[in-house]
Amino acid sequence: MDLNTILSQLETANEEDIEKLLQQYNRENIHTFSFDQKEETLRSKLCQSVLTVLGRQVQPSCQKTCLETLRILSRDKRVLAPVATREGMLILGGMARLRAGQEEGDNQNSSQDCTQSEEEERVVVEALKCLCNVVYNSPAAQQVSVDVQLAHGLCASLRTARSWHHEVGLFTLRLLFLLSALQPDVRGVLRRQWHAVRLLTEVLELTLDVRWVGPYEAARPGPQALPMPAEDNERAMEALKALFNLTLSEAGGEEDNHQFRLIAAILRHLLMLKTETEEKTEEAHSHAVNLLNNLPVSCLDVLIDVPVQGGQEKYGGKNMDAVQVLLDFMEKRIDKGSNFKEGLTPVLSLLTEGSRHHREIRRYIKAQVLPPLKDVKIRPEIGTTIRNKLVRLMTHVDMGVKQTAAEFLFVLCKESVDNLLKYTGYGNAAGLLVARGLLAGGRGETQYSEDEDSDTEEYKSAKPFINPITGHVEEPMPNPIEEMTEEQKEYEAQKLVNMFDKLSRQNVIRPMGVRPDGTLAPLEETLCDPHEDNSGSDSD
Repeated sequence: MDLNTILSQLETANEEDIEKLLQQYNRENIHTFSFDQKEETLRSKLCQSVLTVLGRQVQPSCQKTCLETLRILSRDKRVLAPVATREGMLILGGMARLRAGQEEGDNQNSSQDCTQSEEEERVVVEALKCLCNVVYNSPAAQQVSVDVQLAHGLCASLRTARSWHHEVGLFTLRLLFLLSALQPDVRGVLRRQWHAVRLLTEVLELTLDVRWVGPYEAARPGPQALPMPAEDNERAMEALKALFNLTLSEAGGEEDNHQFRLIAAILRHLLMLKTETEEKTEEAHSHAVNLLNNLPVSCLDVLIDVPVQGGQEKYGGKNMDAVQVLLDFMEKRIDKGSNFKEGLTPVLSLLTEGSRHHREIRRYIKAQVLPPLKDVKIRPEIGTTIRNKLVRLMTHVDMGVKQTAAEFLFVLCKESVDNLLKYTGYGNAAGLLVARGLLAGGRGETQYSEDEDSDTEEYKSAKPFINPITGHVEEPMPNPIEEMTEEQKEYEAQKLVNMFDKLSRQNVIRPMGVRPDGTLAPLEETLCDPHEDNSGSDSD
């Protein structure tokens, strides 16, 4: 339908005709996501006209139709100026039942929600969908949302979560996620003033049907437990994303510590749950990993300290089920072979910090990832074990992936260079050692327990024959110069010297040496720098 026709008819049409007119437009454009730039002005005028209609006292069916039209138009970020105003955002906020001025004890909104008709509920859902589009596509609308305290209204809505219908909850949480993602300044206000972290934690607890059996221990789902319903999973994912944004900033205080430990316990419960598909389960675990990375590392003991369920005696009675889920998740992400930066590094970072600060976690992961060596005839990066896969990542082209994988293995080896080289070989570990200034050997700065790693008899007998660069026992190679004459050897040696000299002069390579502190430096610097212990000696 022609936009000029719609605009001219909207000016004089009654409520019933407006509804029919816009319904036709909606049917024709329900799947439209790319718009004609020549009609931008007309679409912007249509936005204003629809807002004008919504500002009147019209029936819910007409409101719903207007909001559907506005939702379609809001897909185009270039026509949102009429909506991205105080008046426009207040109209949409009112339709979405987001009353910024509502106090915590006010039950008026709750009673309205309980008694509203299905038509009125669809109005709320459509208004929330419009707000999500508008906030996402318009920086001006984002700022107006802060000015009219839309986030306060969202927090007020969180308090009524028990009476939510699915889509109302889903788009309320999504809008809170978008606002906290796109307006970083609002995160602190949400946390401190409106207690959004606590409210979102309660929503998550309700959605995941958490039943507490201890201070920070949820009852584990039984073996016959049904998968989490798809709608519950959708809302949980939105709540996790919003919580991720709100926990990005620094936190402190006893109250925050309790809240974070509570979140860790809920996330442990989530890791134990299954959804209706393997893909959705992996997505849930991914969001859980991201949020766990934001929590203080001291809270990670909640993942393994579940006295009611019990644990394994050899790990101090700690329960390693959640850690095993994280290890399985990590291996799945490695096996995917793509998107390592976003998909793999978060879980690697989480397991690294958990291992660095919690002895039992490190011991358990070490047993799974770096078991005692037996077969040392194969290069450490070749094979299908989790160790082989991680060692391959140590030479990945992405610097962040390479460093994260190397750091994880280094921490499992208690930051001992000798132990790391035993499992990876010098060639694979060189990047980490250069970055840490440990080319000369030694240990990292973290203090670990004194329990010693025991080598297998197979490793002890093969150790003298292991090539430290490649990390495995190599077959004897034929000597290429064995049958050469002395003149041929001299010719080949001079040829090699000339090649190195040419590469050095062209700055393709640069001779390097190792300083006393273990860091690399140009060779001339390491030769010229006198050592401290003989700085006072006389030269002959």
